Amino acid sequence: MRLEKKATVVSTSVAAMLVLMKMTVGVFSGSIAVLASAIDSLLDLTVSLFNYFALHNAEKDSDDKFHFGRSKIEPLAAVIEGFVISFSALFIFYEAIAKIVNYKPMEYMGTSIAVMIASFVITAFLVAFLNHVAKKTKNMVIKADALHYKTDLFSNGAILLALALISITGEHLIDPILGMGIALYMIYSAIPIVKEGLLMLLDAALSHEDVTRIEAVLQVQNEINGYHDLKTRESGSHIFISVHIVFNVSISLYDAHLISDKLEAKIRSLFDGKHVHVLIHMDPYDDSDINLIEDVY
Repeated sequence: MRLEKKATVVSTSVAAMLVLMKMTVGVFSGSIAVLASAIDSLLDLTVSLFNYFALHNAEKDSDDKFHFGRSKIEPLAAVIEGFVISFSALFIFYEAIAKIVNYKPMEYMGTSIAVMIASFVITAFLVAFLNHVAKKTKNMVIKADALHYKTDLFSNGAILLALALISITGEHLIDPILGMGIALYMIYSAIPIVKEGLLMLLDAALSHEDVTRIEAVLQVQNEINGYHDLKTRESGSHIFISVHIVFNVSISLYDAHLISDKLEAKIRSLFDGKHVHVLIHMDPYDDSDINLIEDVY
């Protein structure tokens, strides 16, 4: 089993345990903040299950129907995860306002604090594990999952602080106000996840830094006369690069092919941990110049 899939199994198991803990305490205590955290953990569970499905299908080989594989399932999963986070945040915001309007003090304060402490510690270990996997595999789905649980870590810490303040001051309005703050933070954290996923689905080019690194490899290759039409895109853990390479018109096809193979290997080495697909079109002249093409024909 791939490390990414193992990570989704771990996050799913942890989310299921946290849902059970928080939902029980949230319902009995009447805390909007704890209930909001429980709902977020329930969504974590759903998203982690979906991420496992996405990674399982994204790693399938290309076939007659999907010539380039199914790697775009990964950014699609990230976009869906971002929207799920946002919609859950809106629900939490609504519940917080409802509690302010219909005031009701919290109960089972000690139990709520104990559950949130346990939740904070468990989530901290999970975030550390997911960050390790995301850094090692550079997988977008795991990166989004790590960011999602990181927001949980912050919200759990904030809820702990709020429960402590309520216990000291007796001011129960701190709970729904904090719930509103958590909801806004959840929406804020979802924006970069959705943005990155959408850009990948729309076949946006690689970052300027990555394109510059590719160009640096091409520019130091003395056996070619130039290059043009460099195009890049990313799809989940796959990177697709195409470029036209200009050779001397007298070079043999065999030699041009060897040089192209060497260039492909150098470009692939720039993106360790990614599946890099390089397509080189070999030109005997620079066909990017329309006037030159007209002269040839």
